[in-house]
Amino acid sequence: MSNLQFQNDLDKLVEILPKRIQECISYEKMEDATEIVLDVGRVPEVRHSDGKIEYFNTDIVNFDDLDSITTKIPEFTSDNRSGIAGTLHRISAIRNRQGKVVGLTLRIGRVVTGTISCIKDICLQNKSILFLGRPGVGKTTKLREISRLVADDLGKRVVIVDTSNEIAGDGDIPHPAVGHARRMQVRQPEYQKDVMIEAVENHTPEVIVVDEIGTEEEAQAARTIAERGVMLIATAHGNTLENLIKNPTLSDLVGGIQSVTLGDDEAKRRSSQKTVLEREKQPTFDIVIEILDRNTLAVYKDTAEAVDYILRGWPIKPEIRKVDKIYEFTKNQTSDVPKTPNVIDKINALDEKIEHPESLKFSFSRQKYVEDVKNYKKIYLYAVSRSIAEKVIERLDLNAEITRNLDDADIVIAHKNFVKGGAKVLSTAEHDRLQIFYVKTNSMAQIQKVIKQALDIAELNETQTFYDITEKALDEAKSAIEKVLTGAAKDVELKPQNQQIRKLQHELAQQHNLESKSVGEGEQRHLRIVGGTEFK
Repeated sequence: MSNLQFQNDLDKLVEILPKRIQECISYEKMEDATEIVLDVGRVPEVRHSDGKIEYFNTDIVNFDDLDSITTKIPEFTSDNRSGIAGTLHRISAIRNRQGKVVGLTLRIGRVVTGTISCIKDICLQNKSILFLGRPGVGKTTKLREISRLVADDLGKRVVIVDTSNEIAGDGDIPHPAVGHARRMQVRQPEYQKDVMIEAVENHTPEVIVVDEIGTEEEAQAARTIAERGVMLIATAHGNTLENLIKNPTLSDLVGGIQSVTLGDDEAKRRSSQKTVLEREKQPTFDIVIEILDRNTLAVYKDTAEAVDYILRGWPIKPEIRKVDKIYEFTKNQTSDVPKTPNVIDKINALDEKIEHPESLKFSFSRQKYVEDVKNYKKIYLYAVSRSIAEKVIERLDLNAEITRNLDDADIVIAHKNFVKGGAKVLSTAEHDRLQIFYVKTNSMAQIQKVIKQALDIAELNETQTFYDITEKALDEAKSAIEKVLTGAAKDVELKPQNQQIRKLQHELAQQHNLESKSVGEGEQRHLRIVGGTEFK
Protein backbone atom coordinates (compact mmCIF):
# COMPACT_ATOMS: atom_id res chain seq x y z
CA MET A 1 0.00 0.00 0.00
CA SER A 2 1.18 3.50 -0.80
CA ASN A 3 -0.38 4.89 2.40
CA LEU A 4 1.31 4.42 5.73
CA GLN A 5 -0.58 2.05 8.02
CA PHE A 6 -0.88 3.77 11.41
CA GLN A 7 -2.26 0.88 13.42
CA ASN A 8 -3.54 -2.52 12.38
CA ASP A 9 -5.72 -4.54 14.74
CA LEU A 10 -6.06 -7.55 12.48
CA ASP A 11 -5.02 -9.91 15.28
CA LYS A 12 -8.11 -9.06 17.32
CA LEU A 13 -10.33 -9.81 14.34
CA VAL A 14 -8.66 -13.14 13.63
CA GLU A 15 -9.10 -14.20 17.27
CA ILE A 16 -12.91 -14.29 17.02
CA LEU A 17 -12.86 -16.59 13.94
CA PRO A 18 -13.22 -20.37 14.23
CA LYS A 19 -9.85 -22.18 14.56
CA ARG A 20 -10.06 -23.88 11.16
CA ILE A 21 -10.57 -20.50 9.46
CA GLN A 22 -7.74 -18.90 11.45
CA GLU A 23 -5.36 -21.55 10.15
CA CYS A 24 -6.17 -20.50 6.54
CA ILE A 25 -5.20 -16.88 7.05
CA SER A 26 -1.86 -15.69 5.73
CA TYR A 27 -0.90 -12.26 7.02
CA GLU A 28 0.98 -11.43 3.83
CA LYS A 29 -2.12 -12.06 1.71
CA MET A 30 -4.30 -10.09 4.14
CA GLU A 31 -2.28 -6.88 3.75
CA ASP A 32 -4.68 -5.40 1.19
CA ALA A 33 -7.79 -7.35 2.30
CA THR A 34 -10.94 -5.32 2.93
CA GLU A 35 -13.51 -7.91 4.00
CA ILE A 36 -13.94 -11.50 5.17
CA VAL A 37 -17.30 -12.98 4.12
CA LEU A 38 -18.91 -15.95 5.88
CA ASP A 39 -22.22 -17.29 4.53
CA VAL A 40 -23.91 -20.50 5.69
CA GLY A 41 -23.43 -23.30 3.17
CA ARG A 42 -20.57 -21.56 1.33
CA VAL A 43 -16.80 -21.55 1.49
CA PRO A 44 -15.35 -18.58 3.45
CA GLU A 45 -13.91 -15.85 1.23
CA VAL A 46 -11.72 -12.77 1.53
CA ARG A 47 -12.13 -9.71 -0.67
CA HIS A 48 -9.22 -7.45 -1.62
CA SER A 49 -9.06 -3.74 -2.41
CA ASP A 50 -8.39 -4.44 -6.09
CA GLY A 51 -11.68 -6.38 -6.37
CA LYS A 52 -10.08 -9.80 -6.28
CA ILE A 53 -11.90 -12.56 -4.30
CA GLU A 54 -9.95 -15.39 -2.69
CA TYR A 55 -11.56 -18.52 -1.21
CA PHE A 56 -10.25 -20.27 1.91
CA ASN A 57 -9.22 -23.91 1.61
CA THR A 58 -11.58 -25.23 4.30
CA ASP A 59 -15.06 -26.66 4.81
CA ILE A 60 -18.20 -24.67 4.14
CA VAL A 61 -19.53 -22.34 6.84
CA ASN A 62 -22.18 -23.71 9.23
CA PHE A 63 -24.39 -22.17 11.91
CA ASP A 64 -21.97 -23.20 14.67
CA ASP A 65 -19.24 -21.11 13.01
CA LEU A 66 -21.47 -18.05 12.98
CA ASP A 67 -22.69 -18.61 16.55
CA SER A 68 -19.10 -18.90 17.82
CA ILE A 69 -18.35 -15.46 16.35
CA THR A 70 -21.52 -13.68 17.49
CA THR A 71 -21.01 -14.84 21.09
CA LYS A 72 -17.61 -13.07 21.17
CA ILE A 73 -18.85 -9.66 20.05
CA PRO A 74 -21.44 -7.15 21.36
CA GLU A 75 -25.06 -7.61 20.30
CA PHE A 76 -26.04 -6.29 16.89
CA THR A 77 -27.89 -2.97 16.78
CA SER A 78 -31.03 -2.34 14.74
CA ASP A 79 -28.92 -1.82 11.61
CA ASN A 80 -27.37 -5.30 12.13
CA ARG A 81 -23.90 -3.96 12.91
CA SER A 82 -21.45 -4.72 15.67
CA GLY A 83 -17.71 -4.38 16.28
CA ILE A 84 -14.72 -5.27 18.40
CA ALA A 85 -13.83 -2.96 21.28
CA GLY A 86 -10.72 -0.87 20.67
CA THR A 87 -10.63 -1.55 16.92
CA LEU A 88 -12.09 -0.10 13.74
CA HIS A 89 -13.37 -3.44 12.44
CA ARG A 90 -17.07 -3.65 11.58
CA ILE A 91 -19.12 -6.84 11.65
CA SER A 92 -22.45 -6.84 9.80
CA ALA A 93 -25.05 -9.59 9.89
CA ILE A 94 -27.42 -11.04 7.29
CA ARG A 95 -30.55 -12.63 8.77
CA ASN A 96 -33.21 -14.94 7.44
CA ARG A 97 -36.94 -14.21 7.70
CA GLN A 98 -37.04 -15.62 11.21
CA GLY A 99 -34.24 -13.29 12.33
CA LYS A 100 -31.50 -15.93 12.58
CA VAL A 101 -28.01 -14.90 11.43
CA VAL A 102 -27.13 -16.71 8.19
CA GLY A 103 -24.16 -14.61 7.05
CA LEU A 104 -21.49 -12.24 8.34
CA THR A 105 -19.41 -9.56 6.64
CA LEU A 106 -16.28 -8.68 8.61
CA ARG A 107 -14.91 -5.40 7.29
CA ILE A 108 -11.25 -4.94 8.17
CA GLY A 109 -10.70 -1.50 9.64
CA ARG A 110 -7.29 0.13 9.33
CA VAL A 111 -5.96 3.55 10.16
CA VAL A 112 -4.42 5.03 7.04
CA THR A 113 -2.66 8.37 7.12
CA GLY A 114 -1.83 10.67 4.25
CA THR A 115 -5.23 10.37 2.56
CA ILE A 116 -6.04 14.06 3.18
CA SER A 117 -2.64 15.58 2.44
CA CYS A 118 -3.95 16.83 -0.89
CA ILE A 119 -6.90 18.65 0.73
CA LYS A 120 -5.21 19.76 3.96
CA ASP A 121 -5.29 23.37 2.76
CA ILE A 122 -9.07 23.10 2.34
CA CYS A 123 -9.56 21.55 5.78
CA LEU A 124 -7.76 24.50 7.37
CA GLN A 125 -10.14 27.11 5.89
CA ASN A 126 -12.74 26.72 8.65
CA LYS A 127 -15.45 25.93 6.08
CA SER A 128 -18.02 23.13 6.14
CA ILE A 129 -17.08 20.24 3.84
CA LEU A 130 -19.27 17.48 2.39
CA PHE A 131 -17.73 14.28 0.98
CA LEU A 132 -19.52 12.24 -1.69
CA GLY A 133 -18.56 8.87 -3.16
CA ARG A 134 -19.60 5.27 -3.62
CA PRO A 135 -19.16 2.77 -0.75
CA GLY A 136 -15.61 1.61 -0.12
CA VAL A 137 -13.69 4.57 -1.58
CA GLY A 138 -12.49 5.83 1.81
CA LYS A 139 -15.01 8.46 2.96
CA THR A 140 -14.93 7.34 6.59
CA THR A 141 -11.13 7.06 6.53
CA LYS A 142 -10.90 10.70 5.51
CA LEU A 143 -13.33 11.80 8.23
CA ARG A 144 -11.19 9.98 10.78
CA GLU A 145 -7.99 11.69 9.64
CA ILE A 146 -9.60 15.13 9.40
CA SER A 147 -10.92 14.73 12.96
CA ARG A 148 -7.38 14.11 14.20
CA LEU A 149 -5.94 16.96 12.11
CA VAL A 150 -8.43 19.59 13.31
CA ALA A 151 -8.42 18.44 16.94
CA ASP A 152 -4.65 17.95 17.36
CA ASP A 153 -2.99 20.33 14.89
CA LEU A 154 -5.49 23.19 15.13
CA GLY A 155 -6.54 22.61 18.73
CA LYS A 156 -10.25 22.95 17.95
CA ARG A 157 -13.08 21.40 19.95
CA VAL A 158 -14.14 18.48 17.75
CA VAL A 159 -17.13 16.21 18.44
CA ILE A 160 -17.70 13.09 16.34
CA VAL A 161 -21.30 11.90 16.05
CA ASP A 162 -20.44 8.25 15.57
CA THR A 163 -23.31 6.15 14.23
CA SER A 164 -22.52 2.41 14.47
CA ASN A 165 -19.07 3.40 15.81
CA GLU A 166 -17.75 3.65 12.25
CA ILE A 167 -15.32 6.53 12.80
CA ALA A 168 -13.80 6.02 16.25
CA GLY A 169 -14.24 2.25 16.61
CA ASP A 170 -16.20 0.06 18.99
CA GLY A 171 -16.06 0.34 22.76
CA ASP A 172 -16.40 3.31 25.10
CA ILE A 173 -12.87 4.60 24.52
CA PRO A 174 -12.40 6.25 21.10
CA HIS A 175 -9.69 4.78 18.89
CA PRO A 176 -6.36 6.69 19.00
CA ALA A 177 -6.80 7.38 15.28
CA VAL A 178 -9.13 10.31 16.04
CA GLY A 179 -6.60 12.06 18.28
CA HIS A 180 -8.14 14.34 20.92
CA ALA A 181 -11.52 14.56 19.21
CA ARG A 182 -14.45 13.61 21.44
CA ARG A 183 -16.92 10.97 20.34
CA MET A 184 -20.68 10.71 20.96
CA GLN A 185 -22.07 7.25 20.26
CA VAL A 186 -25.48 6.84 18.62
CA ARG A 187 -27.59 4.11 20.19
CA GLN A 188 -29.63 3.46 17.03
CA PRO A 189 -29.15 4.97 13.53
CA GLU A 190 -32.57 6.65 13.66
CA TYR A 191 -31.35 8.76 16.60
CA GLN A 192 -28.42 10.27 14.69
CA LYS A 193 -30.25 13.56 14.03
CA ASP A 194 -31.03 13.95 17.74
CA VAL A 195 -27.44 13.31 18.79
CA MET A 196 -26.23 15.85 16.21
CA ILE A 197 -28.38 18.57 17.82
CA GLU A 198 -27.49 17.38 21.32
CA ALA A 199 -23.78 17.70 20.49
CA VAL A 200 -24.23 21.38 19.61
CA GLU A 201 -26.45 22.23 22.55
CA ASN A 202 -24.52 20.42 25.28
CA HIS A 203 -20.83 20.30 24.36
CA THR A 204 -19.96 23.65 22.67
CA PRO A 205 -18.09 22.15 19.70
CA GLU A 206 -16.30 24.21 17.07
CA VAL A 207 -16.37 21.29 14.64
CA ILE A 208 -18.83 18.39 14.26
CA VAL A 209 -18.01 15.30 12.22
CA VAL A 210 -20.85 13.09 10.91
CA ASP A 211 -20.75 9.99 8.70
CA GLU A 212 -23.54 9.12 6.29
CA ILE A 213 -26.23 11.79 6.32
CA GLY A 214 -29.06 9.90 4.68
CA THR A 215 -32.47 11.27 5.73
CA GLU A 216 -34.32 14.54 5.40
CA GLU A 217 -34.33 14.98 9.19
CA GLU A 218 -30.55 14.55 9.33
CA ALA A 219 -30.14 17.06 6.50
CA GLN A 220 -32.25 19.54 8.47
CA ALA A 221 -30.18 18.89 11.60
CA ALA A 222 -27.03 19.59 9.57
CA ARG A 223 -28.47 22.93 8.43
CA THR A 224 -29.32 23.83 12.02
CA ILE A 225 -25.73 23.09 13.06
CA ALA A 226 -24.27 25.16 10.23
CA GLU A 227 -26.56 28.10 11.03
CA ARG A 228 -25.17 28.14 14.56
CA GLY A 229 -21.71 28.83 13.19
CA VAL A 230 -20.29 25.35 13.76
CA MET A 231 -17.95 23.89 11.12
CA LEU A 232 -19.44 20.65 9.78
CA ILE A 233 -17.49 17.79 8.18
CA ALA A 234 -19.73 15.03 6.83
CA THR A 235 -20.39 12.39 4.19
CA ALA A 236 -23.66 11.78 2.38
CA HIS A 237 -25.25 9.11 0.22
CA GLY A 238 -24.54 9.96 -3.40
CA ASN A 239 -21.69 9.61 -5.87
CA THR A 240 -21.67 13.08 -7.43
CA LEU A 241 -22.85 16.62 -6.74
CA GLU A 242 -25.28 16.41 -9.65
CA ASN A 243 -26.87 13.27 -8.15
CA LEU A 244 -27.20 15.00 -4.80
CA ILE A 245 -28.97 17.99 -6.36
CA LYS A 246 -31.55 15.65 -7.89
CA ASN A 247 -32.09 13.78 -4.62
CA PRO A 248 -35.22 15.37 -3.05
CA THR A 249 -34.30 14.01 0.38
CA LEU A 250 -30.78 15.45 0.57
CA SER A 251 -30.76 18.34 -1.91
CA ASP A 252 -31.15 20.77 1.01
CA LEU A 253 -27.51 20.05 1.89
CA VAL A 254 -26.48 22.00 -1.22
CA GLY A 255 -29.24 24.62 -1.13
CA GLY A 256 -32.24 22.71 -2.45
CA ILE A 257 -33.98 23.43 -5.75
CA GLN A 258 -37.20 25.22 -6.65
CA SER A 259 -39.14 25.80 -9.84
CA VAL A 260 -39.08 29.43 -11.01
CA THR A 261 -41.09 31.02 -13.82
CA LEU A 262 -39.10 33.58 -15.81
CA GLY A 263 -40.40 36.58 -17.66
CA ASP A 264 -40.33 36.56 -21.46
CA ASP A 265 -37.26 38.82 -21.66
CA GLU A 266 -35.28 36.86 -19.08
CA ALA A 267 -36.14 33.51 -20.70
CA LYS A 268 -35.04 34.90 -24.06
CA ARG A 269 -31.82 36.25 -22.57
CA ARG A 270 -31.01 32.87 -21.03
CA SER A 271 -32.16 31.00 -24.14
CA SER A 272 -34.15 28.71 -21.86
CA GLN A 273 -37.70 27.69 -21.12
CA LYS A 274 -39.85 29.98 -19.00
CA THR A 275 -39.95 27.47 -16.14
CA VAL A 276 -36.48 26.63 -14.82
CA LEU A 277 -34.93 25.10 -11.70
CA GLU A 278 -32.91 27.37 -9.42
CA ARG A 279 -31.17 27.03 -6.07
CA GLU A 280 -33.60 27.76 -3.26
CA LYS A 281 -31.28 28.83 -0.42
CA GLN A 282 -27.68 29.02 0.71
CA PRO A 283 -26.03 25.55 0.87
CA THR A 284 -25.37 23.96 4.24
CA PHE A 285 -21.86 23.01 3.07
CA ASP A 286 -19.45 25.56 1.62
CA ILE A 287 -17.31 22.95 -0.17
CA VAL A 288 -18.21 19.62 -1.82
CA ILE A 289 -15.58 16.97 -2.54
CA GLU A 290 -16.34 13.97 -4.75
CA ILE A 291 -14.14 10.93 -4.06
CA LEU A 292 -13.70 9.45 -7.52
CA ASP A 293 -11.43 6.67 -6.28
CA ARG A 294 -9.02 6.12 -3.41
CA ASN A 295 -6.39 8.31 -5.08
CA THR A 296 -8.46 10.97 -6.89
CA LEU A 297 -10.70 13.75 -5.59
CA ALA A 298 -12.84 16.32 -7.41
CA VAL A 299 -13.17 19.56 -5.42
CA TYR A 300 -15.95 22.15 -5.79
CA LYS A 301 -14.63 25.11 -3.77
CA ASP A 302 -17.87 27.13 -3.97
CA THR A 303 -20.93 24.91 -3.60
CA ALA A 304 -23.45 27.67 -4.29
CA GLU A 305 -21.73 28.67 -7.52
CA ALA A 306 -21.32 25.04 -8.64
CA VAL A 307 -25.01 24.23 -8.03
CA ASP A 308 -26.10 27.34 -9.94
CA TYR A 309 -23.95 26.33 -12.91
CA ILE A 310 -25.25 22.75 -12.93
CA LEU A 311 -28.91 23.84 -12.72
CA ARG A 312 -28.44 26.26 -15.62
CA GLY A 313 -26.65 23.65 -17.71
CA TRP A 314 -23.44 25.66 -17.86
CA PRO A 315 -20.13 23.77 -18.15
CA ILE A 316 -18.29 23.41 -14.86
CA LYS A 317 -14.97 21.77 -14.10
CA PRO A 318 -14.05 20.85 -10.53
CA GLU A 319 -10.44 20.92 -9.41
CA ILE A 320 -8.96 17.42 -9.63
CA ARG A 321 -6.53 16.51 -6.86
CA LYS A 322 -4.35 13.44 -6.40
CA VAL A 323 -3.76 11.93 -2.96
CA ASP A 324 0.00 11.65 -3.48
CA LYS A 325 0.39 15.40 -4.09
CA ILE A 326 0.40 18.33 -1.67
CA TYR A 327 -1.42 21.55 -2.53
CA GLU A 328 -0.63 24.83 -0.81
CA PHE A 329 -3.35 27.30 0.10
CA THR A 330 -2.98 30.97 -0.77
CA LYS A 331 -5.33 33.83 0.00
CA ASN A 332 -5.62 34.66 -3.67
CA GLN A 333 -6.53 31.10 -4.60
CA THR A 334 -9.58 31.04 -6.88
CA SER A 335 -11.85 28.41 -8.31
CA ASP A 336 -11.55 27.12 -11.88
CA VAL A 337 -15.17 28.19 -12.36
CA PRO A 338 -15.33 31.50 -14.27
CA LYS A 339 -16.48 34.22 -11.90
CA THR A 340 -19.65 36.12 -12.79
CA PRO A 341 -19.00 39.90 -12.43
CA ASN A 342 -20.65 41.26 -9.29
CA VAL A 343 -22.56 44.52 -9.04
CA ILE A 344 -19.52 46.55 -7.95
CA ASP A 345 -17.53 45.33 -10.99
CA LYS A 346 -20.39 46.30 -13.31
CA ILE A 347 -20.70 49.73 -11.71
CA ASN A 348 -16.99 50.48 -12.02
CA ALA A 349 -16.88 49.25 -15.61
CA LEU A 350 -19.86 51.45 -16.50
CA ASP A 351 -18.31 54.42 -14.70
CA GLU A 352 -15.25 54.31 -16.96
CA LYS A 353 -17.43 54.69 -20.06
CA ILE A 354 -19.34 57.75 -18.82
CA GLU A 355 -18.09 61.26 -19.57
CA HIS A 356 -18.85 63.42 -16.52
CA PRO A 357 -19.61 67.13 -16.96
CA GLU A 358 -16.84 69.41 -15.72
CA SER A 359 -19.23 72.22 -14.76
CA LEU A 360 -19.18 73.37 -11.16
CA LYS A 361 -15.82 71.65 -10.60
CA PHE A 362 -17.74 68.41 -9.98
CA SER A 363 -17.00 64.92 -11.13
CA PHE A 364 -19.32 62.17 -9.94
CA SER A 365 -17.32 59.19 -8.68
CA ARG A 366 -19.38 56.04 -8.87
CA GLN A 367 -16.83 54.12 -6.78
CA LYS A 368 -17.00 56.83 -4.11
CA TYR A 369 -20.78 56.57 -4.06
CA VAL A 370 -20.68 52.82 -3.66
CA GLU A 371 -18.30 53.15 -0.72
CA ASP A 372 -20.46 55.85 0.84
CA VAL A 373 -23.57 53.71 0.48
CA LYS A 374 -21.79 50.96 2.33
CA ASN A 375 -21.24 52.95 5.51
CA TYR A 376 -19.75 50.64 8.09
CA LYS A 377 -22.40 49.26 10.41
CA LYS A 378 -22.48 46.75 13.25
CA ILE A 379 -25.59 44.58 13.26
CA TYR A 380 -27.01 42.76 16.29
CA LEU A 381 -29.18 39.72 15.51
CA TYR A 382 -31.99 38.38 17.67
CA ALA A 383 -33.35 34.92 16.68
CA VAL A 384 -32.01 35.50 13.15
CA SER A 385 -29.62 33.07 11.43
CA ARG A 386 -26.11 34.44 11.93
CA SER A 387 -24.58 32.25 9.20
CA ILE A 388 -27.07 33.43 6.56
CA ALA A 389 -26.63 37.06 7.57
CA GLU A 390 -22.84 36.76 7.33
CA LYS A 391 -23.11 35.14 3.91
CA VAL A 392 -25.39 37.96 2.71
CA ILE A 393 -22.85 40.53 3.89
CA GLU A 394 -20.02 38.61 2.22
CA ARG A 395 -21.91 38.00 -1.03
CA LEU A 396 -23.00 41.62 -1.44
CA ASP A 397 -19.61 42.87 -0.22
CA LEU A 398 -21.27 45.12 2.37
CA ASN A 399 -19.23 47.21 4.76
CA ALA A 400 -20.88 45.74 7.83
CA GLU A 401 -20.39 43.02 10.40
CA ILE A 402 -22.40 41.00 12.90
CA THR A 403 -21.77 41.80 16.55
CA ARG A 404 -22.67 39.71 19.61
CA ASN A 405 -22.72 42.76 21.88
CA LEU A 406 -25.84 44.92 21.82
CA ASP A 407 -23.85 47.88 23.19
CA ASP A 408 -21.68 47.91 20.04
CA ALA A 409 -24.59 47.65 17.62
CA ASP A 410 -25.79 50.35 15.22
CA ILE A 411 -28.74 48.31 13.97
CA VAL A 412 -30.86 45.47 15.39
CA ILE A 413 -32.47 42.81 13.19
CA ALA A 414 -34.97 40.58 15.00
CA HIS A 415 -37.28 37.69 14.09
CA LYS A 416 -40.89 38.81 14.21
CA ASN A 417 -42.08 35.54 15.78
CA PHE A 418 -39.78 36.04 18.78
CA VAL A 419 -40.66 39.64 19.63
CA LYS A 420 -42.36 38.71 22.92
CA GLY A 421 -39.50 36.49 24.07
CA GLY A 422 -36.99 39.21 23.27
CA ALA A 423 -38.87 42.06 24.91
CA LYS A 424 -35.91 42.88 27.19
CA VAL A 425 -33.42 42.96 24.33
CA LEU A 426 -35.70 45.05 22.14
CA SER A 427 -36.62 47.46 24.93
CA THR A 428 -32.91 48.01 25.59
CA ALA A 429 -32.38 48.66 21.89
CA GLU A 430 -35.27 51.15 21.85
CA HIS A 431 -33.90 52.87 24.96
CA ASP A 432 -30.54 53.25 23.18
CA ARG A 433 -32.42 54.60 20.15
CA LEU A 434 -31.20 51.82 17.88
CA GLN A 435 -33.08 51.14 14.67
CA ILE A 436 -34.90 47.79 14.78
CA PHE A 437 -35.82 45.83 11.66
CA TYR A 438 -37.82 42.60 11.54
CA VAL A 439 -37.61 39.46 9.41
CA LYS A 440 -40.57 37.16 8.93
CA THR A 441 -38.55 34.00 8.26
CA ASN A 442 -34.96 32.84 8.45
CA SER A 443 -34.67 32.50 4.68
CA MET A 444 -31.84 33.89 2.57
CA ALA A 445 -34.19 36.10 0.54
CA GLN A 446 -35.92 37.59 3.60
CA ILE A 447 -32.71 38.28 5.55
CA GLN A 448 -31.05 39.79 2.48
CA LYS A 449 -34.04 42.07 1.89
CA VAL A 450 -34.08 43.33 5.49
CA ILE A 451 -30.30 43.86 5.64
CA LYS A 452 -30.51 45.97 2.49
CA GLN A 453 -33.38 47.90 4.05
CA ALA A 454 -31.45 48.35 7.31
CA LEU A 455 -28.37 49.65 5.50
CA ASP A 456 -30.55 51.84 3.27
CA ILE A 457 -29.22 50.19 0.12
CA ALA A 458 -31.25 50.23 -3.07
CA GLU A 459 -31.88 46.93 -4.80
CA LEU A 460 -28.85 46.34 -7.01
CA ASN A 461 -30.40 44.07 -9.58
CA GLU A 462 -30.59 46.84 -12.20
CA THR A 463 -27.28 48.67 -12.25
CA GLN A 464 -28.45 51.43 -14.61
CA THR A 465 -31.43 52.28 -12.40
CA PHE A 466 -29.12 52.32 -9.37
CA TYR A 467 -26.93 54.86 -11.17
CA ASP A 468 -29.75 57.04 -12.50
CA ILE A 469 -31.32 57.70 -9.08
CA THR A 470 -28.06 59.11 -7.73
CA GLU A 471 -27.16 61.02 -10.88
CA LYS A 472 -30.55 62.74 -11.01
CA ALA A 473 -30.30 63.73 -7.33
CA LEU A 474 -26.85 65.23 -7.86
CA ASP A 475 -27.95 67.00 -11.05
CA GLU A 476 -30.74 68.60 -9.00
CA ALA A 477 -28.18 69.71 -6.39
CA LYS A 478 -25.90 71.20 -9.07
CA SER A 479 -28.81 73.16 -10.51
CA ALA A 480 -29.69 74.50 -7.06
CA ILE A 481 -26.07 75.53 -6.46
CA GLU A 482 -26.03 77.44 -9.75
CA LYS A 483 -29.17 79.33 -8.75
CA VAL A 484 -27.72 80.33 -5.38
CA LEU A 485 -24.32 81.31 -6.83
CA THR A 486 -25.88 83.47 -9.58
CA GLY A 487 -28.24 85.17 -7.11
CA ALA A 488 -31.33 83.72 -8.75
CA ALA A 489 -32.40 82.39 -5.36
CA LYS A 490 -31.31 82.87 -1.72
CA ASP A 491 -32.00 79.21 -0.89
CA VAL A 492 -33.31 76.14 -2.69
CA GLU A 493 -34.98 73.06 -1.25
CA LEU A 494 -34.30 69.73 -2.95
CA LYS A 495 -36.48 66.64 -3.30
CA PRO A 496 -36.49 64.06 -0.45
CA GLN A 497 -33.61 61.58 -0.64
CA ASN A 498 -32.11 58.86 1.55
CA GLN A 499 -29.30 59.59 4.00
CA GLN A 500 -26.45 58.49 1.72
CA ILE A 501 -27.57 60.64 -1.23
CA ARG A 502 -28.11 63.64 1.08
CA LYS A 503 -24.54 63.18 2.31
CA LEU A 504 -23.22 63.47 -1.25
CA GLN A 505 -25.38 66.56 -1.80
CA HIS A 506 -23.95 68.11 1.39
CA GLU A 507 -20.41 67.49 0.16
CA LEU A 508 -21.19 69.01 -3.21
CA ALA A 509 -22.50 72.19 -1.56
CA GLN A 510 -19.42 72.43 0.68
CA GLN A 511 -17.16 72.30 -2.38
CA HIS A 512 -18.70 75.62 -3.44
CA ASN A 513 -18.63 77.28 0.01
CA LEU A 514 -22.39 76.98 0.42
CA GLU A 515 -24.28 75.98 3.52
CA SER A 516 -26.70 73.07 3.46
CA LYS A 517 -28.89 71.39 6.04
CA SER A 518 -31.34 68.53 6.19
CA VAL A 519 -34.93 69.45 6.97
CA GLY A 520 -38.18 67.51 7.25
CA GLU A 521 -38.94 64.18 8.91
CA GLY A 522 -38.90 60.53 7.83
CA GLU A 523 -39.36 59.91 4.14
CA GLN A 524 -39.82 63.65 3.53
CA ARG A 525 -36.37 64.58 4.84
CA HIS A 526 -34.49 66.61 2.25
CA LEU A 527 -31.71 69.14 1.73
CA ARG A 528 -31.92 72.95 1.77
CA ILE A 529 -29.01 74.81 0.13
CA VAL A 530 -28.34 78.42 1.16
CA GLY A 531 -25.62 80.99 0.45
CA GLY A 532 -22.21 80.57 2.11
CA THR A 533 -20.28 82.99 4.33
CA GLU A 534 -19.23 85.13 1.38
CA PHE A 535 -22.87 86.08 0.82
CA LYS A 536 -23.67 86.90 4.45
